[in-house]
Amino acid sequence: MNAAKRAAIFERLRSANPAPRTELVYSTPFELLIAVILSAQATDVSVNKATTGLFEIANTPAAMLALGVEGLKEHIRTIGLYNAKAANIIGTCQALLRDHHGEVPSDREALEKLPGVGRKTANVILNTAFGQPTIAVDTHIFRVANRTGIAPGRNVLAVERQLLRFVPAVYRQDAHHWLILHGRYVCTARRPRCATCLIGDLCEWPARSRQMAGAEA
Repeated sequence: MNAAKRAAIFERLRSANPAPRTELVYSTPFELLIAVILSAQATDVSVNKATTGLFEIANTPAAMLALGVEGLKEHIRTIGLYNAKAANIIGTCQALLRDHHGEVPSDREALEKLPGVGRKTANVILNTAFGQPTIAVDTHIFRVANRTGIAPGRNVLAVERQLLRFVPAVYRQDAHHWLILHGRYVCTARRPRCATCLIGDLCEWPARSRQMAGAEA
């Protein structure tokens, strides 16, 4: 895919959604961090349902730590892998209080030292909480980047590096949100909505013509 086509894709995505944002509900960097940790292999809807009550009683590291692992589990039992996530969150709260004065750090190295925080989570925090032009590659973005030809890669790190290389700087801050929303609601894993895709004519997916034929049948 050439640079002009990539620029056209992101210009259309921006025109359709000029101010994209995460669907996770949060009000502070700490709340976002907890929500993103909980969102691994879970939907944003399920996380928001759990954190609505949780953040009412514990929206700081100290308050979350006071709940303890067992107390935290009571609030997140509806979320997959809640046992491991509860342990990681309590460990993260301990680390934030011990090493960062209770504040969420704004650099990758420090973030990735927190329990339950990998590169993808760190990228989300850096981008959404601190305004850095990082791109977190999840399954949706990995699929869209490869399927469309925007930034093909064999693994998530390769795709991330390709996106940072190829996405024009003017679009880089919001690229993560545009791509994840596009993958979640349009360029889905099964039965992608090619017939109504706003970037369909720019897409380089070889199977797109078959999808279009199936939609018209």
